[in-house]
Order: sequence, then structure tokens, then C-alpha cells
Amino acid sequence: YQRRVHGDFIITMAEESKDYADKIVEPLLKEIRSVLLAKKPAKPIEYLLDWTKKKLKEKAEESDSDSEKSVDSDSEEDNVPEIPVSVPTKRNVPRTSVSAEVYGDWNKKELFKPKVVPKSPETVKKIKELLQKPFMFQDLDPISINIIVNAMEEHKAKAGEVVIKQNDEGSCLYIVESGVLSCTKLFPKEAEPKLLRQYNVGDLFGELALLYNVPRAANIIATTESTLWMLDRETFNNIVKDAAVKRRQNYELFLSKVPILASIEPYEKAQLADALRTNRYNKGDLIIKEGEVGTSFYILSEGEAYASKTPKSGAELKILMEYKVGDYFGELALLKNAPRAANVIAKTDCAVVWIDRDGFKRLIGPLEDLLLRNTQKYNIPEKTSAQLNYHPNIILS
Repeated sequence: YQRRVHGDFIITMAEESKDYADKIVEPLLKEIRSVLLAKKPAKPIEYLLDWTKKKLKEKAEESDSDSEKSVDSDSEEDNVPEIPVSVPTKRNVPRTSVSAEVYGDWNKKELFKPKVVPKSPETVKKIKELLQKPFMFQDLDPISINIIVNAMEEHKAKAGEVVIKQNDEGSCLYIVESGVLSCTKLFPKEAEPKLLRQYNVGDLFGELALLYNVPRAANIIATTESTLWMLDRETFNNIVKDAAVKRRQNYELFLSKVPILASIEPYEKAQLADALRTNRYNKGDLIIKEGEVGTSFYILSEGEAYASKTPKSGAELKILMEYKVGDYFGELALLKNAPRAANVIAKTDCAVVWIDRDGFKRLIGPLEDLLLRNTQKYNIPEKTSAQLNYHPNIILS
């Protein structure tokens, strides 16, 4: 029996191997080809090794122990079903909970034993203050925060030191206690790395490799002497990872549907997702008040809203703009360093994601020209609430 499996290769197989080829080999080759074409990794062999290990993790989570098949240590795995989250496993050992990583051998995760690095009370307090800024630590309970603080190790970086190198494997993340670091990335077909951003006190970096089990996405270089606190992969996986991945994925999915953000790089979009917060408003609530100092940029994620000017006594409310999901507002005050030019009011119960002024300048700065060009959208005829068949129940003072 002969069957064409891939390209110009013809594999002759016994009749009894036909089902194996049809059910295992061909789907796997097709999936590998699709993954490689989609990701285009610079090091395909290393990428596929990590990809395969991660698939084992998902298989282990979805299957009972009696559905797992062990193999000899020098043979390849028989079953590789879905995409990754790598894991340590021990062969021929009853299945326990499975970690999301692989450290060399595929060993099952042992009971997590929190690491404790001695610190003074002053240092503990300082680290806890630093952890209040990064999104992924904000919803953790006090016990989890204490585990993270205990596990962190200090790293002193000299000016010019490459703390993280693009495409290396990641074993930890960092949070900045002092100093300034630069993030650069070498893009395909470019000779020199591009400066993406700077990291300052309280900023977090290095988490992408831990969240998604991928090589380092960029270089991080100490611009000045810097003091950093490192969190190891194992503690991160056991305490932080699941909630952080889910939160980031939800925000990234939403951001992918916002037209104004279509041109930013995936790395920048991930950083933006980390900086976003959500607020909810009831119908008629004031989101932005005319004349106030602008401190945030907003994107409507649920419901509807509208912009208006505060009417003079006895005058009818004038509607300037209507907003639907994916529309943004609040950028004028940040771009022009001016007070809010109008009110924005919830037309229905709604939700917005928002980012503060510093995050806006740092992460959405590359879109500044586009945002300024788009301010012409505000040069539209005013409509009355009656023309829109809408009568807001709100007092503007």
C-alpha cells in the first residue's frame, strides 16, 4: 500500500499502518505546516519543539490518565493533539496536576513549594508598593502577594547591560525599582533595532515569554544603573499566570476590533492591553465633563454614548457625536493639553476601557498624527436630542 504524505515523498507502509497515517500523521503534518506558515518562526525546529511540548500539556488536561500513552525515552510522542502550554512530566507516574511549562524532560509537576528569599521589612514594603502598578498583580489576594514578594530576587544592572536579549528563552520577569531601561526590537528586513519604549520605576517587563511560552520578543537594555526585582517562572505559573493570560487575551480580542489601533504592532497591542482598565456606567451617567482637565483616553466596549455641549440656561441640549462599540473619545484633551471640550454621556448602560495620560503618551503616541487627523470627525453639524429621538435624564452643572 502506497500513500503520498507530504511533498514529493512517498512512504510505503504496511496495510495495518494505514489508519495510523490517516488519523495521526497527515493531520499532524497539516497542522505543523499551518502553524509554521502562520507564525513564520526564525528557528522553526526550536519553535516546533516547544509547540509539541505545550500540546502535551493540553492533552494531559483534557484526558484522564488512562488515555495517556507513555513511550520509550528515545522515541517520539505518539499523540499530539492541540496547541501548547508546555509541561514537565514524569513518565510512568500516576497523573497529578500539570504545570504549563517544560524544563528539559517532560516531567509531571511536583507539588509547588514557594521559594523564600530573605528580605528586610523595608524591602518587603517597597516591593509591595511596586506590585501595585502592573495589571497582573492587582487582583491577587494578600497571601498570593506575599508568596510573590518572598520569591523575588534583586538584580543590579549596570548601564549598558543587556538584561533581556531578543529570541532568547525566558526564565523570569522583572519589575523596576530604580533606573531607566530601553526596549528595542529588530524587525525583519531592518538592519538596526527599533526603540519601542522605555521602562521606569514600577514598570514590568519580560512577562510575554512567561505568559505565552515564546522566545523573548525584544531586547531590554539598562540605560542607567538599575535595580530590578526578578520573579521566577515557576512562581509566576503557579500564582499569576492563568488570570493574567485570560485578562490580556480578552483585552487583545477587543482591541483587534478597534479600527484606529489596526496599525500598531502586536507587541505594542499587548502592552496596551496590560495598561487598560474598565469602568461601567448607567444610562445618563456623565463619563467626561466639559471644562475638566483630561486625564484619560476612552474606548467604548459596551453600549452607546454621545457627546454634547453644556446648554445655556433654557437652551435645548445639542448632540455633537454619537459613539458605538469600538469608538474612542477623550483624546483631544490629551493631544492638545486642553480642558475637556465637551461632555460625554452614557446613552445606554455602557462600559469603557480607558488608559491614563502617561500610558496614552507612551503606548498610543505612535498614533498621534492619525488621531490628530481624525479630529475632523468633530466638525459635524450639531443635532438636538429631539432630532435623535433621545431625551437624556441628566443635569449638567
